[in-house]
Amino acid sequence: MNRSATGWTQPAPGVHRIDVAHVNCYLIEAEGGLTLVDAGLPRSARLLDSVLSRIGARRGDIDAVLLTHGHFDHVGMARSLAGEGVASLVHPADARLARHPYRYSHEAPIWSYPLRHPRIVPSMLAMVGNGALTVRGVDAAPGVADGEALDVPGRPRAIWTPGHTDGHCAFFFESAGALLCGDALVTLDPYTGMRGPQIVAGAATADSTRALASLDMLREVDDSILLPGHGDPWTRGAGSAIDAALRAGAH
Repeated sequence: MNRSATGWTQPAPGVHRIDVAHVNCYLIEAEGGLTLVDAGLPRSARLLDSVLSRIGARRGDIDAVLLTHGHFDHVGMARSLAGEGVASLVHPADARLARHPYRYSHEAPIWSYPLRHPRIVPSMLAMVGNGALTVRGVDAAPGVADGEALDVPGRPRAIWTPGHTDGHCAFFFESAGALLCGDALVTLDPYTGMRGPQIVAGAATADSTRALASLDMLREVDDSILLPGHGDPWTRGAGSAIDAALRAGAH
């Protein structure tokens, strides 16, 4: 994996990980153009521009933004990219959430997590400093369907993994051997600071029981590298990550 101190890594061929305040989005170089999976925080734009410049491209060269789901920390740049002609796509069940990215269902009160896990406070402040409280929603086309290959560069297959949100989807890029799993399975929970494969805490998950059940949908791509919405890539197979997340359970 190529690494830079600025938060840019290349975990797989043609895959650029943009990590700002422990929030990941991924720029995919594929035959026919560029696809951005998730849109991070608003101030992820500076690092995105740096990565685009590195490969001789600009924001307007991105062909599409695929949203794994509509939460504020995955929609951050989407509206500004739409202003430059870059459309976003999302599962129909998350289209409303993408327009209103703070109006999401969650099982547990968010305020309780900093009290129970005080070491996450610096990370939360970093998210706020990168625009977490200023995200504007986006009118994303409801064009993502379970099991279908999307007509965007890389032709990823959508895997519907509801639970974190109703319309959460992972995207499998077969040519890169990469499963971009969003918040269906993370290796760092931004609400607890815990590391290792797990689902996201109830502070941001609508239905933890459903989220855990949805993990089995990812077993079919066991040989791929897992690229989560939060935390480092997982290279030991989807099956081992899923088993670890099931053992960790809900929190």
